[in-house]
Amino acid sequence: MDERIQVYETKMGKTLSNLEGELGTIRAGRANPHVLDRIVVDYYGTPTPIQQVANVTVPEARMIQIQPWEANMVKVIEKAIMTSDLGINPTNDGKLIRLVFPELTEERRKELVKDVKKKGEAAKVAVRNIRRDANDAMKKLAKQDVSEDEIKELEDKVQKMTDKYIKEIDGAIEVKSKEILTV
Repeated sequence: MDERIQVYETKMGKTLSNLEGELGTIRAGRANPHVLDRIVVDYYGTPTPIQQVANVTVPEARMIQIQPWEANMVKVIEKAIMTSDLGINPTNDGKLIRLVFPELTEERRKELVKDVKKKGEAAKVAVRNIRRDANDAMKKLAKQDVSEDEIKELEDKVQKMTDKYIKEIDGAIEVKSKEILTV
């Protein structure tokens, strides 16, 4: 691939992986340990992800179990989960914290699908903005004695790259929406 458009390919790839990360944190009725990815706890003065201070497991389809490596972290983790936007009240028995995910209502599922589509649209807009930046950069090449044919070829490659990433974003949205709507 031409190094002049490689940088835009990298940006589009980052946009897609960012979207996939965001979609991973949306809960879909089933327990997914990735919903805890954005929650950090104060571990001796350092903001630390829960996965780095505890063992996170999924013993049942709708339950996440968190077992801190240090007993004093139980209350800290519980408080972090309660103050997060997760919307689930943790239960603890002094050693373990359990998060039980309730069955999603049809209405809530539809809201989540709308949210997924909104995030997907934002990712598509980001990819199109990257395409615009790439095309602007290609037009500037004309001033540097690059032939019109070569510029046209680069713009075509950028368009194909954009189409590919838009298709991948659509695919990610479709998979997540199906996952949410599956009861």
